[in-house]
Amino acid sequence: MGATDTDDALDTWTVRHIVGTMFPILIGLSVLEMGSGYVLEELQATYLGNPTLLVLVPVMIGMGGNLGAILSSRLSTRLHLGVLEFDPHDEVLWTNVIAILGLAATVFSTLGVAAWVVGQLIAEPMALADLLIISIVSGMLLAAIAVVLSIGATYVSYTRGLDPDDTTIPVVTNLCDILGVVVLSGVAIVVLN
Repeated sequence: MGATDTDDALDTWTVRHIVGTMFPILIGLSVLEMGSGYVLEELQATYLGNPTLLVLVPVMIGMGGNLGAILSSRLSTRLHLGVLEFDPHDEVLWTNVIAILGLAATVFSTLGVAAWVVGQLIAEPMALADLLIISIVSGMLLAAIAVVLSIGATYVSYTRGLDPDDTTIPVVTNLCDILGVVVLSGVAIVVLN
């Protein structure tokens, strides 16, 4: 690595560069975040008719972003170490994807049972089977979306010369917030109708 390569790498660590890179991304994502609030407002009747579903909303949104952040962080680390290959035959990449999906299956199954218990205590009860189906199906769909977004955001950051540590987690978590609401609402409507 020559002197100019070192200087170029250090220039990306300045406050000016980081803010210049992230500010437009964060503004765009903030506008998109308003979309998830709009979706919730449009589907207010569905949620108020089944208040137990409201227990799922914050956890679903948070967990989708967390799963994406975990995978994005792992991919960024592998990229910085020089061992990440954007190749469908990369076994370590698939191991990470399977680990995320396994974690999602565990978490969203537990979430369905926990929402049912909370619903029994404070809301109009829903059938456990319905809650499990809604939680697991929407959770697994969201986990699959988080995987695709994580790999895509890491790849785009890399090809554009951006540091994936700066860009992937905000992009993935915000998009998973929005899509978490949409996926949960869509699955709930299908299951309950």
